[in-house]
Amino acid sequence: MPDRFPGLGGEARLTLAVFVLATVAWIATPVDDTYIALGAGLALTTTGVISSETLFATLGDETIWLLICAFVLAAAVTRTGLAGRAAAFLVSGARTVRQLVHLTTAALVVTSFAVPATSGRAALALPVFLALAKVLADRRRLVVMLALLFPTVVLLSAVATLIGAGAHLITVNVLWEQTGQRLGFVQWLLLGLPLAVVTSHLAAEAVLLTTTSRADRRGPVHITPAEIGAHSPTPVTGPLSTAEARCALLLATVVVLWCSEPLHRVSPAVVALIGAVVAASPALGTVRLKDGLRTVPWPLLLFMAATMAMGVALADSGAAEWLVGGVPVDVPPWLFLTVVVGVSTAAHLVLQSRSARSSVLVPLVVVAASAAGVNPVAAALASTAAAGFCHTLPASAKPVALFADVPDGVPTYTSRDLLRLSAVLAPLTAGLVLLFALTVWPLLGVPVLLETQP
Repeated sequence: MPDRFPGLGGEARLTLAVFVLATVAWIATPVDDTYIALGAGLALTTTGVISSETLFATLGDETIWLLICAFVLAAAVTRTGLAGRAAAFLVSGARTVRQLVHLTTAALVVTSFAVPATSGRAALALPVFLALAKVLADRRRLVVMLALLFPTVVLLSAVATLIGAGAHLITVNVLWEQTGQRLGFVQWLLLGLPLAVVTSHLAAEAVLLTTTSRADRRGPVHITPAEIGAHSPTPVTGPLSTAEARCALLLATVVVLWCSEPLHRVSPAVVALIGAVVAASPALGTVRLKDGLRTVPWPLLLFMAATMAMGVALADSGAAEWLVGGVPVDVPPWLFLTVVVGVSTAAHLVLQSRSARSSVLVPLVVVAASAAGVNPVAAALASTAAAGFCHTLPASAKPVALFADVPDGVPTYTSRDLLRLSAVLAPLTAGLVLLFALTVWPLLGVPVLLETQP
């Protein structure tokens, strides 16, 4: 009987089978994504494709530690109420609806430096939205618009920082395992922040224009800090408390150290660990360590660790190379990146988890890019950034689902509102990612073509 999989060794066949089964389970079953990933990692270990040391070592990766410590820092910030104070300061300067939209967008982009993962940022932003909704209760369409604006910007601005989404850490580890290139916090910031700012503000315009009428936008807006404070659980005016001042100083120091990594050469994970220890210290901290650790999404970390192990197996066994072997790679680089961006943008329709999308797509994209002569860093970044679009259905992303059913009878968007926005936003975000990959990122040190050694 002829071999249907020529050139595919035994370990590669096992890896491919596990990979396909895991992907199908992520798409077609209600089983928890983390459980599936752990089962896949266990299957690869017990069959000898990867060693137990490889599986367990992924939990000790510095990117895992970076995320753990970032969540402890975020818990300290949330406990003090600094986020509500900053939001009140920003939006109180708005005098028109458009100003309110873009000031809110700017504030949400900034939160990507302080709060890891999109679901955490959405949860932090929800009380701010509820306060604004109560102030604007007599202008229903504006409230609906803001309900759509918050999750949209939270999702699209995540690409600004390495800690913005768990998918980013998966991408960094896949690149390191398969190419030996590691993207640091500063390099990701340099590449991702401009894209996040441009995409978020253009998306804000799309939300405004697709959700409100000209009459809705014409009316003036005047929101005072006192009005927001009346609906906030923590003070938003007056001098900073001692805890707020300490937390603000700590957060600023951590962000500055992250951004100056090339100068002091201290790993972002070590900086985050120092910040977390200070934030939870009895004398200077604002949160107890056990309370901060409760906010860490441990299932996400286990998911990331297991999918990192899957990525190692795909690369080392040769399964990834075989899987993309039949894909035509003799195409222009712009066309290759267009296909990558298009597939990654649409992937949320079948894989709801952002991390799962990167776990499936990025290992294959990296191998295919190398075969096509395209820089795998550019291709992986483009895929990860495009996968940040997940606005078609309320169930497509946790932030979208969170704002689709807000408490206290506050009006929110309908599925029709979401589909109308998605029809505009999908091509807009895909086009912007492609534009950055082809024209902007090469100027920032990430060329489109794979550089060959002489």
